[in-house]
Amino acid sequence: MFDQLSDRLQSTLGDIRKRGKLTEDDVDKAMREIRLALLEADVNFKVVKAFTAKVKERCLGADVLGSLNPGQQVVKIVNEELTELMGGAGRDLVFSNKGITVILMAGLQGSGKTTATAKLAQLLKKEGKTVALAACDVYRPAAIKQLETVGKRAGAVVYQQGTEADPVEIAAWALDKAKDEGRDVLIVDTAGRLHIDSELMDELAKIRKTVKPHNVLLVVDAMTGQDAVGVAESFSEAAEFDGVIISKLDGDARGGAALSVKAVTGKPILFASTGEKLEDFEHFHPDRMSSRILGMGDVLSLIEKAEEQVS
Repeated sequence: MFDQLSDRLQSTLGDIRKRGKLTEDDVDKAMREIRLALLEADVNFKVVKAFTAKVKERCLGADVLGSLNPGQQVVKIVNEELTELMGGAGRDLVFSNKGITVILMAGLQGSGKTTATAKLAQLLKKEGKTVALAACDVYRPAAIKQLETVGKRAGAVVYQQGTEADPVEIAAWALDKAKDEGRDVLIVDTAGRLHIDSELMDELAKIRKTVKPHNVLLVVDAMTGQDAVGVAESFSEAAEFDGVIISKLDGDARGGAALSVKAVTGKPILFASTGEKLEDFEHFHPDRMSSRILGMGDVLSLIEKAEEQVS
């Protein structure tokens, strides 16, 4: 993921880093290269324009151009602004102080929503939570069966009432059942659609009103590039959501969706799905992702992976 962008940015910043002194022309040239790299990575045009303007403004400060290592300062600024672009400090799910935590999943058909639901369940289970899944997609053929299959692999119980029941009633019943069984988390898998429509939004609104979720997560497919950003933008206009799960990030060599969605919608990316296995799912850390893109290493992620293998 981000391979093309990473190569371009590392090349540009590598040239800058070698220079003992920097002029305004040097900065302008670097900004042009960064702008082209971001646009070729399918990052939203307005996002690119605002990003490069902010980086340039900071790079032209006297404390940068007049410093002993101006090239290093530029790299540091790009890293900081790239981190901010993807969400800054990042954020996590909101958990209930007492009782069950409810998570509502939304997204278009084919976005990887049902698989992401199971991946999130397994991640939460690893973090010590007991998780139940509610099968509220009664429209797509085999949707319930799919959720049962991946849910079982994730170690989560699946509540379903077949395809004839009303999704809102299923959600209400599942919440009562999860409470009775003392579950920590209920994840509600809602129906996807081929496009955003009023019927989908109305059903989402009814389910939301019924189960009062602590988190509404929108799943967007990184492979669709700017379309993913458009979906997120449309959802943000039609229905409130709290955060984004980027799916299929491993298949997106450009990374435009991940770099644009926070700036366009104001909603943070909370998780990234990076492969087909249930384990290929992780908390999204903007600072670490920026470090990966710029080739600055990702020590924290390596340490965490090593700790998981040891335990």
